[in-house]
Amino acid sequence: MSRNNVRGPTSALTEFLRAQGITPTTVANRAATRQNQNQGQQAEAGPSRSNNASPNVEANERPGRRRRNARPSGYNSDDMDEGPGQEAEAEDEDAMDVDQDEEEAPTPAKKRKLTKAAEAKLKAKEKEKMKKKKGKKGSDDDYEDDEDDAYTALSKGMFNVKGAKKAPVGSFEECAVCEKQFTVTKYTLASRDGKGFLCHPCSKAGGRDPFKKPALPKKKRTNADKRNVTSFEERRFPTLVSLCIQLITKHIDDIDALGDIGALNMEAISKALSKNRGLTIENAHLFYSPGNSTLTLFDTTNLPPAALETLVHHNANLVSLRLDFCGQLNDAAMQVFSDSLPLLRRIELLGPFLVRTPAWQKFFESHPDLEGFMITQSPRFDEDCARSLVKNCPNIKELRLKEIGKLNDTMLKELQKLTAGLSYLDLSDPSRSCSEDAMIDLIAAVGPTLTHLNVSKHSLLTDAFLLEGLLPHVTRLRSLVLSYLPELTDKGVAQFFNEWKNNTPLEFLDISRNEELQNEALKAILLHSGKKLQELNINGMKDAEQESIGLIGSVQKDNPRSQLVGVADTIGGQLRKLDLGWCRSVDDFIIKQMIEGIPNKRGVLEGGCKQLEEIKVWGCNRVSVNCPRRKGLVIYGIESHQVR
Repeated sequence: MSRNNVRGPTSALTEFLRAQGITPTTVANRAATRQNQNQGQQAEAGPSRSNNASPNVEANERPGRRRRNARPSGYNSDDMDEGPGQEAEAEDEDAMDVDQDEEEAPTPAKKRKLTKAAEAKLKAKEKEKMKKKKGKKGSDDDYEDDEDDAYTALSKGMFNVKGAKKAPVGSFEECAVCEKQFTVTKYTLASRDGKGFLCHPCSKAGGRDPFKKPALPKKKRTNADKRNVTSFEERRFPTLVSLCIQLITKHIDDIDALGDIGALNMEAISKALSKNRGLTIENAHLFYSPGNSTLTLFDTTNLPPAALETLVHHNANLVSLRLDFCGQLNDAAMQVFSDSLPLLRRIELLGPFLVRTPAWQKFFESHPDLEGFMITQSPRFDEDCARSLVKNCPNIKELRLKEIGKLNDTMLKELQKLTAGLSYLDLSDPSRSCSEDAMIDLIAAVGPTLTHLNVSKHSLLTDAFLLEGLLPHVTRLRSLVLSYLPELTDKGVAQFFNEWKNNTPLEFLDISRNEELQNEALKAILLHSGKKLQELNINGMKDAEQESIGLIGSVQKDNPRSQLVGVADTIGGQLRKLDLGWCRSVDDFIIKQMIEGIPNKRGVLEGGCKQLEEIKVWGCNRVSVNCPRRKGLVIYGIESHQVR
């Protein structure tokens, strides 16, 4: 393959010299003229070099023009007979000829020393290489480096000189250009004449980057490469919610033109904004009005303390306030809450991390009629805060101290004084579990009026808490959460529900993640509250058998606990949400029975959870994609990763 048409790039130095009229040809002419003046005679030269030594001939030629008779090719037998003068002149010309002109062809010095045998060997290798390229389709040889332009790329012969000696890596050599000693590395390049090596600076100055990585071959694109990955596709069209949010945000000053939006619509817009944290200082004014008695913002992450203070000033008549993710609420903003919300009766905060004890105490002192105080994740709420709450707000009806790091037995003793009618109590997820005795004493004090109780993750609670705390003192409970209590046993829970006759059936029960609970506990729960339950979570009851789980959706006749004796009562007939996660015995037949009911002796289907809207079966590997389904019912957790 011929490479005579390959041109190398020109360096900045060569371009500068050419602009000044300095080319390898003019340098050679000046050297020849200087020799004629000093010696008075012209050195002997071959037929082709005689033209180079004649200044008159060069004077008639253009400086940038290539004299083809000077060096017609890399194999010039006349140049091999040069004398000392011409050899020195050639070296000067090669030193200046770092980059060839666009009209000049590179003349590698290596080819001058090739013999006929070497030339024949080189041609044979080129032919063999071309055969391999034609015979191997799809291999790396089929791809050409399209990034290198044939007119600007460096000649490949400049990088590898076959006649050059290979010096061992780590040895010391002298640069063929600057004659400085350097250490040979694997990136060291040989000089053009093959008689030495070049240091890295001289290689780069000559237009040869020793560290340049070869370009990877471009592969042909197939149809598989053109496939779109659904997970990474961007939405081409914005959703209707995003368009509404953008429109409202853009015209926030003219939002009054919409008229009376209403509390329900306001809450829906707040939820839509919270999905992408779109509530900001600019559009928060949409929710402000002096006539608001209730305000709910589901994400206030982007509202700084000053914006929260503005919120209070524009909603001075609030009775109920809920702020989620209010991490920027500090003592200064809480002081404004204390001074500017005189009618506030209920407050619900998620994540008030920065509020300290004095600010809480000031808030309780300024709101003696507070009936609902519900906070989550407040690490600075301590015993002094609880003492101030009980002292200044004795009429508390709803109390939530969830994920409070400083919750302990002393704080529970202070809460025992809330005997004015506490109906909602949430003490879940503490850093350390409170003792069972302190919890029983609290339930004995406030239990008669409770309708909701959550004591999840108090790991020290055992069956005694149920039998000595809830059983004798709680009679109005509608919602109960007993999740993550590892000390509860199957027999103890069964005994509690079997004997808990003074309490009406529960409507909400979460008894998940208790590994010891099995068939007896589940049967007692379903017989006690099955006909009234609207939400049931038994996630993690892995050893419960089909017989006990099959009671959900079944018909219980002549149930002694039924108020209507002789009338068929369906267990789970009012269920709307059911979590059966990790109940290993659940299969397609159980799901079908819950949805459709069980045929009686005459073949008529009876029972079934007709109002069921949601079932979770995470970890139930016996439930397949072929399980029955019904319109309006969503099944989550089928192991084939299909949401039904």
